[in-house]
Amino acid sequence: MRFAGESVRVVPFAQGLENPWGMAFLPDGRVLVTERPGRLRIVDGEGRASEPVAGVPKVFAVGQGGLLDVALDPDFAANRFIYLSYAEPRTGGAATAVARAKLDVQALRLDDLKVIFRQEPVHATGQHFGSRLVFARDGTLFVTLGDRYSLSERAQDLSTTIGKVVRINPDGSIPADNPFRGKAGARPEIFSYGHRNVQGAALEPATGALWTIEHGARGGDEVNRPEPGRNYGWPVISYGRHYSGGRIGEGTEKAGMEQPLFYWDPSIAPSGAAFYTADLMPAFKGHLFTGGLAAQTLVMVKIADGKVAGEERLDIGARVRDVRQGPDGALWLALDAEDGAIVRVVPAR
Repeated sequence: MRFAGESVRVVPFAQGLENPWGMAFLPDGRVLVTERPGRLRIVDGEGRASEPVAGVPKVFAVGQGGLLDVALDPDFAANRFIYLSYAEPRTGGAATAVARAKLDVQALRLDDLKVIFRQEPVHATGQHFGSRLVFARDGTLFVTLGDRYSLSERAQDLSTTIGKVVRINPDGSIPADNPFRGKAGARPEIFSYGHRNVQGAALEPATGALWTIEHGARGGDEVNRPEPGRNYGWPVISYGRHYSGGRIGEGTEKAGMEQPLFYWDPSIAPSGAAFYTADLMPAFKGHLFTGGLAAQTLVMVKIADGKVAGEERLDIGARVRDVRQGPDGALWLALDAEDGAIVRVVPAR
């Protein structure tokens, strides 16, 4: 089949994974995979999944909650640290949290686990937890956080981390140059705000800038390039509508609020994000890829001179939860289902 200037095929890799959510490649090419019900597995080069890794924190596996993203420390080869984002059960409900631990690959165990970030406040709903983990070039960690659905108004409230992108150091401390550090009434970890539910995030290779992809309501999924201290509008402005069909907020624009680089209407329900940099499929280079849950597609977001120039879609026929570029140059997709899978998009030749 043809997709965005390449002749490709979709090949199965690993089967029998329950709601796979996030992936991260180990230096030897094996892949860490989170399963939303609360398991972390290591999948080898033959597509065989390990037994669950021990020591994973307890998760709130309700609705959209559970074990979410996974990322390796930039210095993983020396320190063996990995990072997990997850819905953490707490008094009154749950909230997104991030934990750091050392991975013992041979023993299939996490050691020295420490929670380095907790979203505030806790809420009882099982919806809109975010949450992607992306390391910036300076070694700080971006964490994307949802608005918890029924707390959407608090995406504009700087005293909470509802509907925010936050930026922390790997030990959970606050970077000195965060935009709201030292501002009265604002959480110092906040990087940008006014987000609904960011489930895709990646660094642009040419610039190191963070790009995010977030769910709208009925329409209004957005691609953004968050900048420090900026307000991305939710729920005051949106290109979507409420599920009831009603208007959201004040319309599509308001002074002091940023416009998306691109939006979808109707919604594709985007999740996962990866810029393609490999030589295996040259027509993909420099472009941003995301998965469509509702659309059951892989989507290329075409990038030209730092702007979005359009999109193309490849029908997958399954909910695409995560997208990563593998060390082999293929695009690896996590397919979200109770009997989920990992597949690879490779050249047809």
